[in-house]
Amino acid sequence: MTGLRGRIGWAFYDWANSSYAAIISTFVFPAYFSRQVAADPTQATNLWGNTVGAVGLLVALTAPALGAMADQMGRRKPWIALFTVFCVLATAALWTVRPDSALVWQALLLVAGATIAAEFAVVFYNAMLPSLAPAERLGRWSGWAWGLGYAGGIVSLLLALFALVREPAWLPLSRSDFEHVRGTFVLVAGWYGVFALPLFLFTPDTPRRGHGLRRAMVLGLKQLRDSIRRVRDYAGILRFLIARMVFIDGLATIFAFGGIFAAGTFDMNEQQVLWFGVALHVTAGIGAAGFGWVDDAIGSRRTILLSLAGLIFCGCALLWVESPRAFWTFGMLLGVFVGPAQAAGRSYLARAAAPALRSQMFGLLAFSGKATAFLGPFLVGWVTAAFDSQRAGMSVIVILLTLGFLLMLRVPESGAARGD
Repeated sequence: MTGLRGRIGWAFYDWANSSYAAIISTFVFPAYFSRQVAADPTQATNLWGNTVGAVGLLVALTAPALGAMADQMGRRKPWIALFTVFCVLATAALWTVRPDSALVWQALLLVAGATIAAEFAVVFYNAMLPSLAPAERLGRWSGWAWGLGYAGGIVSLLLALFALVREPAWLPLSRSDFEHVRGTFVLVAGWYGVFALPLFLFTPDTPRRGHGLRRAMVLGLKQLRDSIRRVRDYAGILRFLIARMVFIDGLATIFAFGGIFAAGTFDMNEQQVLWFGVALHVTAGIGAAGFGWVDDAIGSRRTILLSLAGLIFCGCALLWVESPRAFWTFGMLLGVFVGPAQAAGRSYLARAAAPALRSQMFGLLAFSGKATAFLGPFLVGWVTAAFDSQRAGMSVIVILLTLGFLLMLRVPESGAARGD
């Protein structure tokens, strides 16, 4: 097992990439794109949905093969480093996206490239979890890391707010060209790059197996093909991946459209969206960290079901509320259940996956999160355009969460999925 310093170094990667999730994927950049770059909120929702969907489809098709290849090579940290650097560079380049509708496609291409790299890095990062701690403690380490991620999101959002967006800001950037908002994208790049370092410095990697890249590609694809042929041997894990495929699509769609929904339906500006993001990360971090003990006590499956029930209730309420105060209330409550649903999914697979197939299984976990990831954003975009209503489009999320809950009812506990 990895020592305490190595576990903390691993968990800090959640702190590092949380700034990208908070500022670029969810709150600031989507709101900036919707209000300042795209022609109108409806066009922004449609284009953003199509882009997020296309990225999800690409990740779904390639992540399992990457994971299987990493299983053959052994080491995960070089892959994490490669994709982290790519994401940092693409994120920094978002500074060039000025408030000009002619730059719509530049914005979408940069976000797409950065998001693909971030998703690939997480595949190999998650695959390191099973070697960190005993199985009976994986739930709390997964939850603590996710909670640390939300804490990082809070701090990065507050730093963006006070240093750049809020008046008077610490840095006097031009507001006529929205440099104060675009500066937050550069902040994310620096944050991600600096705080990813503890993982590389303190967390031990899996030993190299001796296979070169070309040989690992051949063996990895063969391993993936054999696993697909023997899919009945992993029936419990397969049920879990199918259920997760659906409910994580709903969660991903919440993140993809949270800032756009707040800006378009409740007319929140970038500063207000930042404050909402900070508050949401507080409740989400509390939920993720607190439910880590719940996961170890009652099991990952029950933790996911409990979290999905809370998400469905809050999601239904958010579709109907009219006042900003009610939006804040149910948005904060929703945050409590977001983290546990994600963290418990990671710990479920960490307990259920065979050691020799961990990266591949976490590649399949990424596949389950992305195979239909295009569907939620596409449906939100299409339904929004068809009804000219963001509320109508966001109803897709509740449907996905409900279907995921029903499918999770048929998923065995992690020990049974592994055959213990």
